[in-house]
Amino acid sequence: MLEIFPAIDLKNGKAVRLYKGQMSSAKIYGEAAYFAKEFQDMGAKWLHIVDLDGALNGEPKNFSEIEFIKKSCDLKIQLGGGIRNEETIKKYIDIGIDRLILGSIAMKNPAFTKEMAQKYRIAVGIDAKEGRVAIEGWAKTKQMQAIDLAQEFQNTSIEALICTDIGRDGALSGINIDFTLQMAKASQCFCIASGGFKDETDLINLNKHFIKNKIVGGVIVGKAYYEGKVNLRKLFKEVLAVQK
Repeated sequence: MLEIFPAIDLKNGKAVRLYKGQMSSAKIYGEAAYFAKEFQDMGAKWLHIVDLDGALNGEPKNFSEIEFIKKSCDLKIQLGGGIRNEETIKKYIDIGIDRLILGSIAMKNPAFTKEMAQKYRIAVGIDAKEGRVAIEGWAKTKQMQAIDLAQEFQNTSIEALICTDIGRDGALSGINIDFTLQMAKASQCFCIASGGFKDETDLINLNKHFIKNKIVGGVIVGKAYYEGKVNLRKLFKEVLAVQK
């Protein structure tokens, strides 16, 4: 069964969700640390955090809140948003973050990303608009195809590839399974689907396709939880039952 990564997107220190990556669409849900503890109580093992302000500005902008979240729960945390150099990576590792997500820098400097993956626990985040790579908080879209960037990291030391279909993110329109499968096959590594998760059927369908294609990975759950569309406690119990 797929690993479930409940998500917290941070904007001005609060837990928010965007609609299709538009910053102006941010809906505030409350205190991030509260949700982290809720996810832990429900049975989560990992927490996926994105510093939205950091992604847009190219440097950490919610560091103190992220540090507080880490101290408030026992979850493993994978974190992205504004991580563009080794100094920032070290800064987050020093407060106990378990895995860092490199996004914009992974497209701009794949060699640096591969080097960091040999020294630290690194995931690559590839966000796509109509198949093309989007960077810097999704504000800029490049000509490079997402699948080509995914292939760049095949047979490297990265721990995971997180692939987001921006056109579905926050829209509750369902995971783009075809896109996810293409990215997983191109990268040949643990693949985490992101963008559009709507309900339990998404988990079932994605898991079925992953098994069929011999892919190992997970899925990020965000807005579906915050809007009450999915019972995460039930899903975590089902995943645990399968693992046993």
